[in-house]
Amino acid sequence: MLIVWHSRTGAAEQAAQCACDAAMAIRAELNDTHTIRLKRAADVTAQDMLDAQAYLFCAPENLASLAGEMKECFDRLYYPLLHRIEGRLFSVIITAGSDGQGALTQVRRICQGWRLNERVPGLILNMQSDTEAAILAPKTLSNEQRRQAEEIGATLFALL
Repeated sequence: MLIVWHSRTGAAEQAAQCACDAAMAIRAELNDTHTIRLKRAADVTAQDMLDAQAYLFCAPENLASLAGEMKECFDRLYYPLLHRIEGRLFSVIITAGSDGQGALTQVRRICQGWRLNERVPGLILNMQSDTEAAILAPKTLSNEQRRQAEEIGATLFALL
């Protein structure tokens, strides 16, 4: 399982880490041998994607779209992976100031092109940020948001 993340203010990174921790706990509970990797979007390679059987993409929404570094990751890897990862599982966690639907839709459309399987529905974590200061400020996920991210990570791993 590969968890790919990009974060500007910390929320998406925290979500990715919570998901990773929960997936590792399930792996230990099941005495499973599948690998779990947590990797920054800028560092993900086509080989990283080919080596994984499931993907969790964690990123912020900026201006109603997927944040740049995550979008660049998809741009860079889309064609090298086309027709090579079909049928694999994926989910997504979007951190957003107030909406998040634009970025969630964007990731789903990219993954649809790859013909990935969203067995674990994506999630938007609304950070309630609607002023410049609030948008740019470092973020901390609530306990409920952490629990939701953990649930996605654990469920996605358990489906392997």
